[in-house]
Amino acid sequence: MTKPMKQQVGLDLACVTAAILAGGLGTRLRTVVADRPKVLAEVHGRPFVTYLLDQLIVAGVRDVVMCTGYRGEQVRARLGDAYGALRLAYSQESFPLGTAGALRLALPLVKSETVLVMNGDSWCDVNLRDAWAEHRARGASASLVVTEVEDTGRYGRVCLDAHGLVIRFEEKGAGTGWINAGLYFLSRRLLGTIPAGRPVSLEREMFPRWIGQGVSGVRVNRRFLDIGTPESYSMAERFFAQEQG
Repeated sequence: MTKPMKQQVGLDLACVTAAILAGGLGTRLRTVVADRPKVLAEVHGRPFVTYLLDQLIVAGVRDVVMCTGYRGEQVRARLGDAYGALRLAYSQESFPLGTAGALRLALPLVKSETVLVMNGDSWCDVNLRDAWAEHRARGASASLVVTEVEDTGRYGRVCLDAHGLVIRFEEKGAGTGWINAGLYFLSRRLLGTIPAGRPVSLEREMFPRWIGQGVSGVRVNRRFLDIGTPESYSMAERFFAQEQG
């Protein structure tokens, strides 16, 4: 388990359902992880997704929906119906629905008015309780956790105004800037506007469409890792060794 973060009374996320996007095909990672979905890629002898689940336990989350797709049966077989204090439910795609389409499919399993969404192939060293508190204080309909990196070229850039509202997304452009850290607080109302039954992307379709509807950025200057490529996956062992050390 990752290092415990300081407890904050009244700010835990016991009332919030978390959804982990675990259905990606992982085509770029196939050369090194060919026999399983990305979320089950091993880091220090255990599935990458368990680092996200540990983070949710620390934050006080109790209910998690695993949005599975490619080889989703392996995820359920590996994790079962519980992980520590977490209750796990599964929403299995019959065909690839994209990041937003997967959330739309999973909506009947969500028990809360706000959903904490996590990309299953990235991890950010953020205090989720603090991010939740900022989301609530702003009264936002959606909040994206954004982290600063030296080169946004690989990730794209999230542009915020002086009040912390998202004003646009830029796909290209090098240099220091804020990027999407793969952690979101999204209202059920917004999730209900996602078209059902077809592939839909959060990043390319829905987030740009939601601009102007109270979409906020939660800025954090914390360590960030994604395992979407063989090069970034090769860094994961050292990344979490530092985290645990």
